Amino acid sequence: MSSLNAADILPVDGYRGALAGRVWLPDIGPCVVAIREDGVFDISASFATMSELAAAENPAQALKTAQGERIASLDELMANTPSDKRDTSKPWLLAPVDLQVIKAAGVTFAVSMLERVIEERARGDASAAAAIRAEVLRLVGDDLSRLKPGSQEAMALKDVLVAQGAWSQYLEVGIGPDAEVFTKAPTLSAVGAFMDAGLHPKSTWNNPEPEVVIVVTADGRIVGASLGNDVNLRDFEGRSALLLSKAKDNNASCALGPFIRFFDESFSLDDVRSTNVTLTVEGEDGFKLEGSSSITKISRDPEDLVAQTLGPHHQYPDGFALFLGTMFAPTQDRNEPGMGFTHKTGDIVTIAAPKLGKLVNRMKPSSECEPWTFGLTAFMRNLAGRGLLRTH
Repeated sequence: MSSLNAADILPVDGYRGALAGRVWLPDIGPCVVAIREDGVFDISASFATMSELAAAENPAQALKTAQGERIASLDELMANTPSDKRDTSKPWLLAPVDLQVIKAAGVTFAVSMLERVIEERARGDASAAAAIRAEVLRLVGDDLSRLKPGSQEAMALKDVLVAQGAWSQYLEVGIGPDAEVFTKAPTLSAVGAFMDAGLHPKSTWNNPEPEVVIVVTADGRIVGASLGNDVNLRDFEGRSALLLSKAKDNNASCALGPFIRFFDESFSLDDVRSTNVTLTVEGEDGFKLEGSSSITKISRDPEDLVAQTLGPHHQYPDGFALFLGTMFAPTQDRNEPGMGFTHKTGDIVTIAAPKLGKLVNRMKPSSECEPWTFGLTAFMRNLAGRGLLRTH
């Protein structure tokens, strides 16, 4: 990770977009920042939280006009962010969300839906997955991308699968009327770019999930996007869907960043809809895995997912960040034939999209990642001590 510079992680159009992030300033605390060509600027005096900036009438314009003190260059922040090389007397990058609830939509792509069915039938046993995969594909095929969830055609397919004994709870949320939307991680717990991302130490079958993450306000406006890794434990969730929280929510298991790009004339929701997310995993053992996930093949539109998340049935006063799901489910063998892919300690995971840049993290057991200690109480005390709550 140390060989990367700012040019490596910026969008293809560089600093043209409205790029916002968060930085830890020694002796001060977390700050909302504007990422500009001439440096990274602390705009906390105008926006104490990222949630507040996202809720502005025009977040991109507010970000571009906000005044603040220059902290450092993006290169300097990147170099000081990895925990094992960090000088705590200098600033470093954080995940770009703060008070937003971190939500995730699951089984939003046909390919990942089929892999979830396979996990369920294998009961978390990677060695059984190959044979079960062949059986599932024989029954349902491998192209359900044109099937609209909840439609008459989808319900007809459900009836056929039930009759064949092939129905699954994953097919229910994949082609049924109701989306799977769950809380991925507690507020403030996400790790940012160049930090270690965590895997539960008892997991032996797991994978990265490269996703676009949209930023949504309390009144349901989608105002920007970022990249995320919805780290997944296939063995835990495969044993039982009731272990979803253990499979998804562990220390450092939610990576998000490197920044939020707010919508403006250079970037819109339509750009999100057409985004191709790429993934590279590079291991210390020389192993390399590459893949991609195209939002054009998503079964549920981002606006539909937002409508199913927020409304009279549920409110998010500080907004939320929503992982849109992924079509990427790695089946490439890493060790023994038929055992598929799983992470090893030290893997470098790079998730990229043309207009969102690159999110880079190193994988480690959750128990070996930096412990999460700065929660909501500490955050509120910090903002109050800096006088920011009184002025916002």
